[in-house]
Amino acid sequence: MGCTGNNLSPALKWSGAPAGTKSFAITAYDPDAPTGSGWWHWVVYNIPASATQLAAGAGDPKKNLLPAGATQGNTDFGAPGYGGPCPPTGDKPHHYHFTLFALDTDKLDVPANATAAYVGFNLHAHTLAKTTLTGLYGR
Repeated sequence: MGCTGNNLSPALKWSGAPAGTKSFAITAYDPDAPTGSGWWHWVVYNIPASATQLAAGAGDPKKNLLPAGATQGNTDFGAPGYGGPCPPTGDKPHHYHFTLFALDTDKLDVPANATAAYVGFNLHAHTLAKTTLTGLYGR
């Protein structure tokens, strides 16, 4: 789509999960994408409750940097893994919401080829708490 970045997912670290947390999930979403429905850049779920961070680049399925058992769902790029920001040139800066979900289940029971929206539906049914970090980027 004309962007030349390396699609390197950011390093993320967290603490203070609520009691009863059995797993985590992380999504990255751009509500400003000119699609009418935003753009899913990343979805990773079934992150063990013992995890407190993801290394930079963990969103690259070839690097195997995710904790054991974690699964990446399909994004709007059409495949699992992290896809970096690429707003249209000249558009206003886009908001990129990275949301960490603390879940009340060890594992989301979703198909291997599930879309981010489908995973999101299941996330909301199991969310104990969530927090969001928002970055802005424009070209």
